[in-house]
Amino acid sequence: MKKNYSYIWISLIVLVFGIYFVPKIADRFKNASVVESDRLNVANRRELIEIGKAPAFSFTNQENETITNANYDGKVYLVEFFFSTCPTICPIMNENMVKLQNEFHKDDRFAIASITIDPETDTPEHLKEHAKFLGATMKNWHFLTGTEDAIFALAKKYNMYVGKNNDAPGGFEHSGLFALIDKKGMIRSRNMENMEYPIIYYDGTTDEGIKMLREDIQQLIKE
Repeated sequence: MKKNYSYIWISLIVLVFGIYFVPKIADRFKNASVVESDRLNVANRRELIEIGKAPAFSFTNQENETITNANYDGKVYLVEFFFSTCPTICPIMNENMVKLQNEFHKDDRFAIASITIDPETDTPEHLKEHAKFLGATMKNWHFLTGTEDAIFALAKKYNMYVGKNNDAPGGFEHSGLFALIDKKGMIRSRNMENMEYPIIYYDGTTDEGIKMLREDIQQLIKE
């Protein structure tokens, strides 16, 4: 008899669950009323699109070491073009890059390539001092310099605008974008909601751009 009572109670519990909860779950899907945690879980499973192979480079870092894209093999990394004396967007970009460094510095699978567009000023020695000034302590954060022709040619391959302009603050112009590269050397990006095309690069000057990068770096590191 005790077994029969147990079966009866289990049956009642299942019946109550079905009557009360199943319609509510169905209504949520019918009305598309998901909670924030649901949206975050979907976002975390986002497919990041491959844009193309990141172009090759060979430059000198702040320690006078030759660094190529091969040094980044097996790592998720960011590429930016900047210059140390930039008085406008670079300080914002650098501050945001430091935030990402501080979040991922314990993970050896994350790296950064900051490439100057003013190699005449930004020698390896100057870049080393600039790295200290910014608080760039991560060993995989390389501040890179080379010939102006090679740097500008690389930016063109990335389709990121850089250029000299005597009328611009600091004498140079450039975008505030960060490129996200995966462990296989592929440029990766997400599709924005209600947009047909991927964003390609991330805005390194905005909180929203850095928030997206933080999420997508985490995803790529796990791949």
